[in-house]
Amino acid sequence: GPTWPIKGEVTILTGEKVRFRLPRSAEVGKDLQVSVTVEGGPVTGFVRCRRVPSHDDWQLLALAREGNELSAFLPEQPPAGKLAYQFMLARDGIMGGRSAVPPEPVVVRFKGHVPLGLLLPHIVAMFLGMLTANRAGFAVVFGEEEPRRYVWPTLLLLAFGGLVMGPLVQKAAFGAYWTGFPVGQDLTDTKTLAVVLAWVWAAVRSQGARRWPVLVAAVLTLAVFAIPHSALGSEIDWTKEAK
Repeated sequence: GPTWPIKGEVTILTGEKVRFRLPRSAEVGKDLQVSVTVEGGPVTGFVRCRRVPSHDDWQLLALAREGNELSAFLPEQPPAGKLAYQFMLARDGIMGGRSAVPPEPVVVRFKGHVPLGLLLPHIVAMFLGMLTANRAGFAVVFGEEEPRRYVWPTLLLLAFGGLVMGPLVQKAAFGAYWTGFPVGQDLTDTKTLAVVLAWVWAAVRSQGARRWPVLVAAVLTLAVFAIPHSALGSEIDWTKEAK
């Protein structure tokens, strides 16, 4: 998903290999250190960064060297604030263009601290809910008796994890309980709501010998949770905020 670090290795214009593992998620409370590892000659440069989405100009940050590591500190942002950043590197003393590392700017989103007491039950309930949803689907496909017995456990787990604990986690991380449909575009919130409603529908429609509503809800759950977590997540739109 879009919050996992991005990593790789590139060779810059002057021939040095540069390895990087750059964060795309950070906690508020301090500036964020970002660094790359350079193999070869003395390389210098800077990091450029700016808020996104915004009309800001790029801000240039000096690099500090420690061994083969070149690092800089990105300025802390408020919860849901995002920065795009990119290293611009060249061999020391070489005139000419600099190499962009990585080739495209990385976007990091800042978030508040989420206590483990909120995060753990949210994660456990959501994963168990996905597990029982899959089990319900297999029960229909393989002709087991009473696949409906998995419907209510799935519904309760997903509702607790996604509609009770999820907003509490969201509030701690980004300052809002809900940013999905109908008030925002957060796909994580929206897909959770869609899945819970699908299992409510399955609970109502899978009465008697009806089995297909359970299968529909299980397939929808698989499809929805294939969307990466935090896609179109909470963000501050700096184009609409006062500078």
